[in-house]
Amino acid sequence: MDRPDLDQLPALIDVPTAAAVLGIGRSLAYDLVRTDRWPTPVLRVGKLIRIPTAALRRLLDPDTTAASHSAADHG
Repeated sequence: MDRPDLDQLPALIDVPTAAAVLGIGRSLAYDLVRTDRWPTPVLRVGKLIRIPTAALRRLLDPDTTAASHSAADHG
């Protein structure tokens, strides 16, 4: 999944979509969530598991987020 695809995602996505963003398999993703080793916050609502897209963006491109925060602090 490239940057334009990531930018088109909704604020919360399911585990298989988040796995695709990270380039890992669905089974591994669910295992990481189940064992509390998923690298971003995980939202659980009943049986639904959702991953915030913004957290995935920060994970994949931490320099962009830091630069935008720095510019906002000085602007």
